[in-house]
Amino acid sequence: MATEISAGLLEIGAVKLQPNDPFTWASGIKSPIYTDNRQTIGYPKVRSIIAQGLATLIKNKFPDVEVIGGVATAGIPHAALVADILDLPMIYVRAQPKDHGAKKQLEGYDVTDKKVVLIDDLISTGGSVLGAAKAVTAEGGNMLGVAAIFTYELPKADENFAAQGLEYFAVTNYSNLINTAANEDYVSHDDVEMLTNWRNELAK
Repeated sequence: MATEISAGLLEIGAVKLQPNDPFTWASGIKSPIYTDNRQTIGYPKVRSIIAQGLATLIKNKFPDVEVIGGVATAGIPHAALVADILDLPMIYVRAQPKDHGAKKQLEGYDVTDKKVVLIDDLISTGGSVLGAAKAVTAEGGNMLGVAAIFTYELPKADENFAAQGLEYFAVTNYSNLINTAANEDYVSHDDVEMLTNWRNELAK
């Protein structure tokens, strides 16, 4: 399923690879890859495969889950689909509490003493989703872990999750994606070496 999802992301342009004309990330890093998994919601076949993959992953890794959460904004639609598949309550977590009304950061369900899995579209270093996890804990929820569509497989993410005592899993990853890209002729096999070296340098 990881390869099927990688192929779908490439086909719809949610992931773009430009080894010879790198993108510039907001952080200033020059990158041969650009990921925008928000596009997946526009493609029924791809979003369905992703939802099924996430649901299966969560059932296998977090069988005791009681609530599915979506991290604003890209994780929300996928969380809704997964919660429907698993027939579970859903929440979503804002990046910041509202500045008016009840000033809530979590919406949708009372997580007090409930076991929660959060869904996000992408894991780089894990900063945003771990912030959401802290918000769930602050509301009395019991965080089991995180499920994502894609991870860059960076050691920094492993470190950050370990520091918070959480696990994360993704339905596909950087290694699978670049190998799929080569097999599907999005990039050459020579480009794979460059793409692998870039990620290894970023991981240092």
